Amino acid sequence: MAQRTFSIIKPDAVRKGHTGAVLAEIEKAGFQIVAIKKQSISRAQAEGFYHVHKERPFFGELTQFMSTGPIVLMVLEKANAIADLRKLMGATNPANAEEGTIRKKFAGSIQENAIHGSDGDETAAFEIGYWFAGYELI
Repeated sequence: MAQRTFSIIKPDAVRKGHTGAVLAEIEKAGFQIVAIKKQSISRAQAEGFYHVHKERPFFGELTQFMSTGPIVLMVLEKANAIADLRKLMGATNPANAEEGTIRKKFAGSIQENAIHGSDGDETAAFEIGYWFAGYELI
């Protein structure tokens, strides 16, 4: 059975022109792109999205960074989508990411790590609903 997950191509990867290559990796891994849009977000939108990290020391830098330029928001679908996307993305720190992963290929640092993906079913449901209206998920 297909599962949905949420992903963002972050501002660093968009700025460096890696959007197409990241999308190609995602499709090559068997994901269906259910919904996709490119937009810039405000710091307030980033703060709402990352509210679970509000007490963490990196929250301010993260929300500032995510509002520095356009991002690509996506809803992806396949069997085991959440786990498979996490594996495809690679470790948060690209220095520790396995060869062939998106972060190993396209990320520059822990913060500028090219891509975000949901870490569980509840997170995916929140993240999809935060950025996409139901009618966009046909």
